[in-house]
Amino acid sequence: MSGPSPGLDTAALVELANAKMPFGKYAGRYLVDLPERYVLWFKNKGYPAGKLGQQLRAIEEILTNGLEHLLRPLIR
Repeated sequence: MSGPSPGLDTAALVELANAKMPFGKYAGRYLVDLPERYVLWFKNKGYPAGKLGQQLRAIEEILTNGLEHLLRPLIR
């Protein structure tokens, strides 16, 4: 097996690690630092459209699987 894993984009991971919540109670907080219950609330209610929704879906997977420690070193 050679090359990066499919779907693994380093630039996208750095962008995800540095993405912040743009609104609400947790406005300004890094998405990776959102409480899991808050992210799961979005999962149940429906993610926002666009890039934020995609990022929250990814964060939900990361938090659910306990992988947030992989994103934290990428925060600038």
